[in-house]
Amino acid sequence: MTYEYTDYLNTQALPSMWCAGCGNGIIVRSVAEALAHLEIPPHKVVITTGIGCFGKADDYFATHTFHGSHGRALAFATGIKAGNPDLHVIALMGDGDAVTIGGNHFIHTARRNMDITAVVANNLNYGMTGGQYSATSPLQSLTSTAPRGVPEQAFDVAALAETAGANYVARTTAYHVMQMKKLVIAAIQKPGFSLVEVMTPCPTHFGRRNYKGQHDMMLYFKDHVLPWKRYEQMPLEEKAGYMPRGVFADRDKPDFLKTYRKINNMDPDR
Repeated sequence: MTYEYTDYLNTQALPSMWCAGCGNGIIVRSVAEALAHLEIPPHKVVITTGIGCFGKADDYFATHTFHGSHGRALAFATGIKAGNPDLHVIALMGDGDAVTIGGNHFIHTARRNMDITAVVANNLNYGMTGGQYSATSPLQSLTSTAPRGVPEQAFDVAALAETAGANYVARTTAYHVMQMKKLVIAAIQKPGFSLVEVMTPCPTHFGRRNYKGQHDMMLYFKDHVLPWKRYEQMPLEEKAGYMPRGVFADRDKPDFLKTYRKINNMDPDR
């Protein structure tokens, strides 16, 4: 059966609640387009979310959805996948939900290599609750809780997932829409834990404090989040202020459920 991306969306809930200039809607459409491309029946998909701006993403999907507590989207996704391995489980999280409040769940889901696709909308702050800094806010950036500059080093979300053991790790931005769709398709197809980190603008809070105009944060991602080969070729002294995008890990380790069945002498295909 052929599907359209709108088959995965709750169009009656549109327009979305997100601010003008936010990239979250772009990410939702890319996920829906990826599912349509793969022709996965909507009833075979479960979207899990937590709290925060991107935690509202489940409102806009017509698949099965599970909206849980802050930082626990991957914990709920783990239970759903373990309970029904035939489902395609996709956890949609912001940077606060994924690696700040939910950091421990993130690390251990990657370590276990659960067959879950995680899409993290990284807008570099807690956008929904007033622009407080999160674990991904850049050092010395301005936020509502650090008006003189963030004093902490930020997590590299993609590097964290790769180091913890994820099978597939990629990064793109809300500007690079065609690349985002391709990466999400690959992430859904890859057995084991897959991460697609999407750098996305927050014009209301982070963008207003750190960039001149509403669209400047998106344009910054366009010009400063570079293809990883180009980034790697840059001299070290020129890399400050830039970050790579693309695929950083593409492994074929058996996922958690396959390993569990093997060591317990169970049918690996059950």
